[in-house]
Amino acid sequence: MPRKPPIDPVRWTPPPVDELPQFGPAALTIVPMPGEGPEDVVSDASGQLWTGLVDGRIVRVSPDGASTVVADTGGRPLGLHVARDGRVLISDSHRGLLALDPATGALSVLVESVGTRPLKFCSNVTETADGTIYFTESTSQFHFEHFSGAIMEARGRGSLFRLNSDGSVTTMLDGLYFANGLTTTADESALVFAETQARRLSKYWLTGPQTGTVTPLAVHLPGYPDNISTGADGRIWVAMVSVPNAAAEWLAPRAPVIRKLLWRLPDRLQPKIQPQVWALAFDAGSGEVLAGLRATRPDFGTVTGLVESGGRLWMSTIAFPALAYADLRDLR
Repeated sequence: MPRKPPIDPVRWTPPPVDELPQFGPAALTIVPMPGEGPEDVVSDASGQLWTGLVDGRIVRVSPDGASTVVADTGGRPLGLHVARDGRVLISDSHRGLLALDPATGALSVLVESVGTRPLKFCSNVTETADGTIYFTESTSQFHFEHFSGAIMEARGRGSLFRLNSDGSVTTMLDGLYFANGLTTTADESALVFAETQARRLSKYWLTGPQTGTVTPLAVHLPGYPDNISTGADGRIWVAMVSVPNAAAEWLAPRAPVIRKLLWRLPDRLQPKIQPQVWALAFDAGSGEVLAGLRATRPDFGTVTGLVESGGRLWMSTIAFPALAYADLRDLR
């Protein structure tokens, strides 16, 4: 683990918690991976799954669970997206926004800086039908290894960007509280994005009378949303990492010096999240919760990504060397 960078915390009042419908466990199949921390999972046109491991390797996974290492970013791959031309777009905390040719394993860099500033925490990416690529950066201050520093600072250093056809980058939104998952609505009228620390989902409108504005989709969530994806029926699946960290949220509105001191302590003494298997599906229009699952198990949890594929909901995690899936028919 690299040496901790300093933090510059501010007083911040966390949002309240609104309760949501409760969902029980579902039968899970655990699929071992050849390494730790498959942070996101996506599916290509042939039904193959793709994920990225903590050591930089990009892995293709067949529906029966067989895995093949295709490339190595040399960084920390996070959110993924399969582009319409078949490339796998990769958000990498250390390398920026990358594109992978799945046939050859060749990697190319799409974005490594915004203006003169290198990307620090490229988090997730999506694409619209016209080939426009959008991506998030969780924080401009920290790499993935020190993501908890961004939470302890409680500063809105996250952003939403657009990659233009000439290779330039436009900042669509900034000041976001740990911008994370990103997807389009089924009709591509809007982008849906998650802010993990703010515990909310929002829509950035791409078409219609609200073009260029942001409206809330789901707020005051009872947990931290991470990566998100759009299901076949248009619902928005959200990976819920954990319930709010009581210690971190208690500290946020108090004197910043307390968090500065806490940050200097060893990681084992830092506030911890509670691992569980938790996923929710939201209506893309109303924000109503439509389906989900929630369980605690010893061999899988801390869900950070998810995707529908082949009648299953596949899930990824930063906490285990595995993917998992549940039958979609069991999630109602």
